[in-house]
Amino acid sequence: MKMDDEEADLREQIFHNNVREQIIFLLLFILLYLISFTLIEKFRRRDSEDYFTADEDEVKVYRISLWLCTFALAVSLGSALLLPVSIVSNEVLILYPNSYYVKWLNSSLIQGLWNHVFLFSNLSLFVFLPFAYLFSESSGFPGCRGLKGRVYETFIVLALLGIAMLGLAYVISAWIEGDRSGVDALLNLWTYLPFLYSCVSFVGVLMLLVFTPLGFVRLFGVVGGVLVKPQFLRDLNEEYYMYSFEEETIRRRIDNAVATGVCYISPEPMYSDKGDFSEPLDLDVSMCKEKKNAASPGIDKVPLLRLRNGALQAGLNERLQKIVAMRKEVENQRKTSSLQRNVVYPLAMLLLLGLTTITVLMVLQNTLELLIGIKAVPLSTRQFTLGITSLSKMGWAGATLEAFLILYLHAASLTGLSAPLRALRVLPRARRTPLPRIIALAAVMLAHSTAQPLLVKILGITNFDLLGEFGRIEWLGNFRLVLLYNANCTTGLNGWLIFLVYQKIQKL
Repeated sequence: MKMDDEEADLREQIFHNNVREQIIFLLLFILLYLISFTLIEKFRRRDSEDYFTADEDEVKVYRISLWLCTFALAVSLGSALLLPVSIVSNEVLILYPNSYYVKWLNSSLIQGLWNHVFLFSNLSLFVFLPFAYLFSESSGFPGCRGLKGRVYETFIVLALLGIAMLGLAYVISAWIEGDRSGVDALLNLWTYLPFLYSCVSFVGVLMLLVFTPLGFVRLFGVVGGVLVKPQFLRDLNEEYYMYSFEEETIRRRIDNAVATGVCYISPEPMYSDKGDFSEPLDLDVSMCKEKKNAASPGIDKVPLLRLRNGALQAGLNERLQKIVAMRKEVENQRKTSSLQRNVVYPLAMLLLLGLTTITVLMVLQNTLELLIGIKAVPLSTRQFTLGITSLSKMGWAGATLEAFLILYLHAASLTGLSAPLRALRVLPRARRTPLPRIIALAAVMLAHSTAQPLLVKILGITNFDLLGEFGRIEWLGNFRLVLLYNANCTTGLNGWLIFLVYQKIQKL
């Protein structure tokens, strides 16, 4: 009887622990979903082509696609926070092993969090985001229009796309591993989803190899653009007077054109086509847009002061708006205190330089340990238990530094990724981003975020083992691949760091 009571109590405890973990997962997901929804609401376009339309079916399709994008973005945020949260949780359990307030924090919770992120990453990448795009672009079958017809079309196209992807995965798997080319491997469809995710993660890690070193350099420019530089690096008074004089000059030109009816600059400018006034005008927001779309392909290369008629006044008004905005920005920066300009900016630059140097040294140390044989490849299949030992030799301080370095790597890679997105003109713009671009950016963010834990583990930033299916990705056990990745990353980081120091010295 006593054994039965103990077994019943054990089952009850397991049940309560499971319910508690599911409630925590739900609360975390709701928090991440709200953050993702806020971000998408800031950037999505609001006009009759997207949301505000008279067709109720279009509104439902748009809402469903937007919810799926929000779900994928929430999963990407959770994936980016996996390692920092796990590291901090381990140190909290070591510092407060008997605290009542952290009893809910255990290995099962963290392990379940990793498993949920891996599962939802696969679903978002291979099911939800393709469905959102196909659903938004569908029109239904002939004779079966409306929402039901669009759902049927989306599922059929998605099924065909899934068959093609599984066939491609089978071919790649048979090419890499010849013993998996049999009929049994072909029928075992469940093994292809982790394999496809492994391929996507490999592409994401290669993407991070290119954009992370670039992001380290661009972060200095981003921070320098947000903070106000000291007086010896930037003369705000000179910039303010320059913008004020330019604003007054443009206003006089506009007033003269309106008063006299002259639709051209007389005399014509004598200087070469360089500088703000003579650079080609962005006609997308001016009255020359109609002429640009006409049979005059070279009009978008005409300098501003060489334009005529309404195009000149439109260009001058557009230029005036930009100059007024820059003058107001400089005027606000002039009001910042000397403490913020002379102390905060140098400290921020030193902090970024210190974090970058520490990252380079840790990657270099990891490369040498791989060569000597002290450290093994990041492939992990063992069960990790939280709260046993600290992950760093410096205790909680070292673990906190590792968590900050992981977040810093993530910020640097995102900053580097923005460069090609800006070159391709696909960066999100506030209230002007269409739904297809939101879906594409959500897919890029998901691939980027799910590859981030792999990047951190490959570079040896932390000793925390990859949990769940993340640690069983097969290519992580390839020693040559991991070593080559560390060597290339070390070379890239050192090169960009030297370039950054040289650039700062040249500015001084």
